[in-house]
Amino acid sequence: MKTILILAMHGSPPNDFPKRELAELFGYHARLETAPHSMDEASQIRYAELDRKMRNWPRTAENDPFHAASLSLAQQLEAVSGLETRVCFNEFCAPTLEEAVKGAVEEGFQRIAVVTPMMTRGGEHAEHEIPAQIQKLQSEFPAIRLIYAWPFEETEIARFLSAQVSRFLE
Repeated sequence: MKTILILAMHGSPPNDFPKRELAELFGYHARLETAPHSMDEASQIRYAELDRKMRNWPRTAENDPFHAASLSLAQQLEAVSGLETRVCFNEFCAPTLEEAVKGAVEEGFQRIAVVTPMMTRGGEHAEHEIPAQIQKLQSEFPAIRLIYAWPFEETEIARFLSAQVSRFLE
């Protein structure tokens, strides 16, 4: 079965995105989070336009170190797992999880594993948004096996963090 791994990262605004538009985007984002029904059609269109511009902004290691680190992590994950690995982003960057999954399906992958480095419970993206998107995509592609490799076992997280601390205490 042709399998791919999708690394779901958070995303970060590039540091050279126009500041006025960044503030405008965050204003709309805050309204959408707190009072979604308060946004009229023109505001929704403008928000979508700014979101699209932000997600498709040209990224470099200089203007978005998080994006560059995400791509590097995906390369390391591919080398360790032996699975072709792609990156998607919850916000601020392209591609979205939906775009990454649809691209993988178009390329003939029948099994798609999604993992995020967001390890602890309680986060909106890892615990709610990603599973909801996967459920929606699974209904859209019932012949594809979509696997969300989350949540992480707390004891495994503790071991990982303890080993990291030990490296610095030696």
